[in-house]
Amino acid sequence: MPNAPEHRSLRVMVSGGGTGGHIFPAIAIANAVSEREASAEFLFVGALGKMEMEKVPAAGYRIVGLPIRGFQRGKVMKNLGLPWRLLRSMIMARGLVRDFKPNVAVGVGGYASGPLLAAAQRMGVPTLIQEQNSYPGRTNVLLAKRVDRICVAYAGMEKYFPKEKILLTGNPVRQDVVRLSGKRPRGLEHFGLDGERPILFVTGGSLGARGVNIGVEAALSKWKASGVQVIWQTGSPYFRQAEAAVQTLAYGDCKVHEFITRMDLAYACADLVVARAGAISVSELSLVKKPAILVPLPTAAEDHQTHNARALTDRGAAILLRDEETTEKLGSIVIELLGDKEAMDRLSRAIAQMGTNNAAEAIASEVIRLGRR
Repeated sequence: MPNAPEHRSLRVMVSGGGTGGHIFPAIAIANAVSEREASAEFLFVGALGKMEMEKVPAAGYRIVGLPIRGFQRGKVMKNLGLPWRLLRSMIMARGLVRDFKPNVAVGVGGYASGPLLAAAQRMGVPTLIQEQNSYPGRTNVLLAKRVDRICVAYAGMEKYFPKEKILLTGNPVRQDVVRLSGKRPRGLEHFGLDGERPILFVTGGSLGARGVNIGVEAALSKWKASGVQVIWQTGSPYFRQAEAAVQTLAYGDCKVHEFITRMDLAYACADLVVARAGAISVSELSLVKKPAILVPLPTAAEDHQTHNARALTDRGAAILLRDEETTEKLGSIVIELLGDKEAMDRLSRAIAQMGTNNAAEAIASEVIRLGRR
């Protein structure tokens, strides 16, 4: 009797990065594939000098960097080498695909995903892209013409992509961040807060959010007078200024942090969240069911953060506040919301309807299906 055919290890290339909003979903997808295919082999491809070159190895995966870089506004001299960088990246991407011999290639957005997925498509490798935002990046729109599957986080994406290729999966998020059951007492202890009084959590990401931070500083005296407790993640550039402002007011109930590693404990404590409208932040807020004020980053590519925020605000699932309005309006809006339980409950119920669980597993199933095709 002939031997049964050997089940070969699945070989997966994952490309993209530049921000945590691209990197963490990529790692979550790889982890979900690994849970189903224990022998799967992975090669990540990122952009040299970007944060994926540090974060991906920290998660236990191998990564190769391409010299590609985006266009830098107002810096003519730095843009002169872009065509050469693109050509080198395309040649390198083709070599990586040839040498690694992937069964499937996955793109999550970011500079590196363009050359890598284009090379994979030309060489007959099945490809999948994951679009985190409600308004897609240009790279994914271009790749969509030849890609096999497009996993999206928002309904209505047939405006940008071929309808027959779309699968609505939601965004992969870090499960340890959104699992909050039983964590509130630990969170209150961790941040030194009183569970009987309202708690506001302000986050602008690891680099902070200048407009949000300025609005918070302007609102501090008003919040202190109203008895609001605050967890304020400032990011590194604004930390010292925020710390000084809080000390000047002797506002002991405002806990200033440069960066928060235990986001789950901050979410578990919070009654209300102020955040940017990045795709992963919005997805996390939907899963933890927290009322939110979203302040989109005005310089985000294609203004995608405003599109993300509107996807929620149009359904009554969040409050949208412009970056330039924070100084004047943020303080009052926070106090008004925290004092209106009915409005807070409405926001919580509505944002919960936007959340999609098990996104990484759904995308992993498509990756494996394409790779085994």
